[in-house]
Amino acid sequence: MNENSKKERVPIPKYTLGEELISSISHGAGALLGVAALILCVIRAAKHGDTYAVVGGAVFGAALILLYATSTIYHALRPNLAKKVFRVLDHCMIYLLIAGSYTPITLVTLRPTVGWWLFGAIWAAAAVAIVFNAIDVEKFSVLSMICYIAMGWAVVVTFKPLVAAMPRAGVWLLVAGGIAYTVGAVIYGVGAKVKYMHSLWHFFVLAGSIFHFFCIYLYVM
Repeated sequence: MNENSKKERVPIPKYTLGEELISSISHGAGALLGVAALILCVIRAAKHGDTYAVVGGAVFGAALILLYATSTIYHALRPNLAKKVFRVLDHCMIYLLIAGSYTPITLVTLRPTVGWWLFGAIWAAAAVAIVFNAIDVEKFSVLSMICYIAMGWAVVVTFKPLVAAMPRAGVWLLVAGGIAYTVGAVIYGVGAKVKYMHSLWHFFVLAGSIFHFFCIYLYVM
């Protein structure tokens, strides 16, 4: 494979220095919040003596840290091979976070009814999406977006048992997070064409994560 084909396969979007700074700082803050989320969720779950909650909280917190740290590094790097590698990793981490966000809900709130099969389905979908992004970010961009939306809203198929098991406030926080991520996806779609839209997408992702943290910390852990 020659250098030209590599460039086509993992092109680097052209953002201004200001955009890259905002993206790096916002998701750098997200990484720090991810560390706090990991600690708080695990401690709260451990106090209740629920092993599934401890595992779920740890996976959720770790996924937050990995996504936001990877995104921060990607936007902080200069255009080079390392930035291309981190662009691929950045895309892959999105699906890791989606699956990581589902983990405590499926292992705690929805277990033992539909939790296990939703857990397996989401992680399988995440694995497939990660593989396609690792193969070619651009070629499978439409499929990746479909996976993003479908995985994010897959919880609706378990809405009845979810509402029965989770307090209403927790459900609303979960839905609010999903809406924030979805609106962010629309903004991401025009991010390369309109200045600072990609940076705005970062704030919607951060908002979605914050909503989901409070849902999981207060009503799952």
